[in-house]
Amino acid sequence: MLKEEVEKALLVLKEGGIILYPTDTIWGIGCDACNAEAVEKIFKLKGRDKAKSMIILLDSENKIPSYVREVPDIAYDLIEFAENPLTIIYSGAKNLAVNAVADDGTIGIRITRDEFSRQLIQRFKKPIISTSANISDQDSPSNFNEISKVIVQGVDLVVNWKQEDTTKKKTSTIMKLEPDGRFVFIRK
Repeated sequence: MLKEEVEKALLVLKEGGIILYPTDTIWGIGCDACNAEAVEKIFKLKGRDKAKSMIILLDSENKIPSYVREVPDIAYDLIEFAENPLTIIYSGAKNLAVNAVADDGTIGIRITRDEFSRQLIQRFKKPIISTSANISDQDSPSNFNEISKVIVQGVDLVVNWKQEDTTKKKTSTIMKLEPDGRFVFIRK
């Protein structure tokens, strides 16, 4: 079942489509983080202000240097010792769709520990966008049953994995990490 769902999602991502999928936090809307047209589809579906950047998921911290110019050494310790899912905002984003990167050149990156999204990213060999599965300015759904029909009907694929899990999930902790190693929490 998992393998088939990863395969279906992989095809949609390769074709520039958008998916609704489970992550290590809440359900997300995702696409190829290097495809500006796909990223634009997500902005339109969510009604999201383009000034608000999105985050990307990677399957391994070893891949961060491919998408960030200078990774402070402390980033690896923060990721390793984080007790909850952690999104780190880095300066100097690179090799991503221009509309996936914030106006100030930063990008939020989370290393996913979720089995589905980790396998998908490993097979895709690129980062994927992960933004909450909600219309902008509405509450983030804590499980699949809370996702708006507009979102469900607006994506190219709804992943059939963990939909029955009614556990209330939370968003990730977000911190901004400066190139010199200083950091500040944005959301705990």
